[in-house]
Amino acid sequence: MGIGDIQTLQIGNDWFGERQSGLNRVYSELMVHLPDAGVQVRGLVAGSPRVEAETGGAIRAFASPSAPLWLRLLKARRAVLHTLRNNRIDLLVSHFALYSFPVVDRLQTLPVVIHFHGPWAGESDAEGLPWATSKLQAGIERAVYSRGNQVIVLSTAFQNELVLRYRIPEERIHRVPGGVDIERFNLRATRREARESLGWPLDRPLVLAVRRQKKRMGLENLIDAIREVRKRIPDILCMLGGSGDLAGEIRQRIQDRSLEHNVRLLGRIDDADLPAAYRAADLSVVPSQSLEGFGMTTLESLALGTPVLVTPVGGLPEVVAPFAPQCVFDDSSAATMAAVLCECLLGKRYLPTDEACREYATQNFSWPVIAAATRKVYELAIQ
Repeated sequence: MGIGDIQTLQIGNDWFGERQSGLNRVYSELMVHLPDAGVQVRGLVAGSPRVEAETGGAIRAFASPSAPLWLRLLKARRAVLHTLRNNRIDLLVSHFALYSFPVVDRLQTLPVVIHFHGPWAGESDAEGLPWATSKLQAGIERAVYSRGNQVIVLSTAFQNELVLRYRIPEERIHRVPGGVDIERFNLRATRREARESLGWPLDRPLVLAVRRQKKRMGLENLIDAIREVRKRIPDILCMLGGSGDLAGEIRQRIQDRSLEHNVRLLGRIDDADLPAAYRAADLSVVPSQSLEGFGMTTLESLALGTPVLVTPVGGLPEVVAPFAPQCVFDDSSAATMAAVLCECLLGKRYLPTDEACREYATQNFSWPVIAAATRKVYELAIQ
């Protein structure tokens, strides 16, 4: 099959430029890089009319994310059927079960690839949503995933989720990790220069965590770890970037532990400032407690030359351990995080150099590499 011959319709969730998440980032990056790998894309997402303008018509919004659910589902079906009627489509690609479910009947008439970005129902359980909600979500997921000729996962951890939770045969599942925009995350400033550009302290050990403020993200444990680190490194400063449902609880936890001098809440970090934030830190930390399929922030930090410490949860060790096993915590407890952070910041644990971090990210996780691997799975589905 020649370059450019695979014509795909890609059903996403939201557009990353309007709603940030790991799923949306992977989707939007693939839409940019797949054409260079010989995969032409038409996409449908929940979003505003700006999506079509920003993507030159390649991606269209079928409904606003704030529209009633029944209307989003109805419009998703109409948009998919319209696209199929009026265009040659070789392969239907699903990135989000909810918006693929309205056309589950058509998933039996075309070759289908499922991009499994994580257990939707499992995440709802972990975040304490009602049992009935997660039960319905699981039913929708099973109906969609069972139609996939091939399934792409970000990690072995998510492959296990598909096999155990959704009974998908292993032979259909292929691991293609997430990627990183090497050109964007290529700030060559020194740490001092990066801190100066952000107005951050120049003379303190600085740790960064960019995480949504959700229960399973482990921010509570990281805050408790910083309380212990402060006993040995009084001027430690932990920057927490992100927003979410736990914002109030996180702020209260910092106050209850008298850590206002040592933990700073940044809110959502502007995209333009994110490279400088990673570059400014001595270390970044991903303290997830459960259901972490990959962890895009690990790659972003490494691409900027900043070592990253991760918990042994989900797909995080798969990214970091082959390169720097000493950067994987033995467990996800606050005590373990505190001990390792102290060793790193006091120079008692070897950390990879800036250049080694950059080279590892570039060679293994640049988006052109990931797009080429994705195409190979698409080819299997249409054979």
